[in-house]
Amino acid sequence: MGEARYDVPEVDAFTRTYWDAAAEGRLLIRRCGDCGRAHHYPREFCPYCWSEAVTWEDASGRATLYTWSVVHRNDLPPFGARTPYVAAMVDLAEGPRMATEVVEAGEDEDGLLRTGMELEVAFRDGVPVFRPA
Repeated sequence: MGEARYDVPEVDAFTRTYWDAAAEGRLLIRRCGDCGRAHHYPREFCPYCWSEAVTWEDASGRATLYTWSVVHRNDLPPFGARTPYVAAMVDLAEGPRMATEVVEAGEDEDGLLRTGMELEVAFRDGVPVFRPA
């Protein structure tokens, strides 16, 4: 058995659709058929109106940077080998806020990043991350 990984979730019957799409390079969100609001992370009900009339939708992959932190130490595999890296919250163009990582921002990530900067989705090993647009 390999070392435990903390950067990928356990896939279940409900989230399989999301992770299969990510493996194909597509970011999915959920949208409520009753109130019309989009949400992320995927849930089987709308977190705004509690409706169960929610469906999968392809996201545009566009986002803006809300906040970030450069992580210099993380002992959980595989993060230790990636330090420093940028943990971030981004606002998807469709509305939801998403926890993610910003990649390809240059060697001095903190110096290049700005709140509100435009980002686009990329995928690393089937996990959505974002990079400067």
